[in-house]
Amino acid sequence: MKLSLETALKLIASARKKAEEIGVPMVIAVVDAGGNPIALQRMDNALLVSINIATNKAYTAVAVKVPTHELAKVAQPGGPLFGINTTDGCRVVIFGGGYPLKRGDEIVGGIGVSGGSVEEDMACAEAALAKFK
Repeated sequence: MKLSLETALKLIASARKKAEEIGVPMVIAVVDAGGNPIALQRMDNALLVSINIATNKAYTAVAVKVPTHELAKVAQPGGPLFGINTTDGCRVVIFGGGYPLKRGDEIVGGIGVSGGSVEEDMACAEAALAKFK
């Protein structure tokens, strides 16, 4: 199964709506099952650094097949994956806001949100996940 551009744009719209509700400008990225970008939106006044962070959160969620906040738990000093964020060209993000997109047991893509606190990023991504079918 593939993730369409139309679906990616709907996910972005859901995350953006939540970002507008909480008053935080975000960057929202959606990637396919190979971690390749499908769509990205940067809201007015969103941080420039959030472009790469959102994209890399989405990529990470696909690459490691778990939400980025779950990866963070095992990537802490002394953890079994400590240092993973320095691999893969430093594209691996180990804080919340990235989620794999699944249809059944198959990962069809990922979403990443950046621009606010970790909790705000996660809330916006989760708003999109709630609309994913």
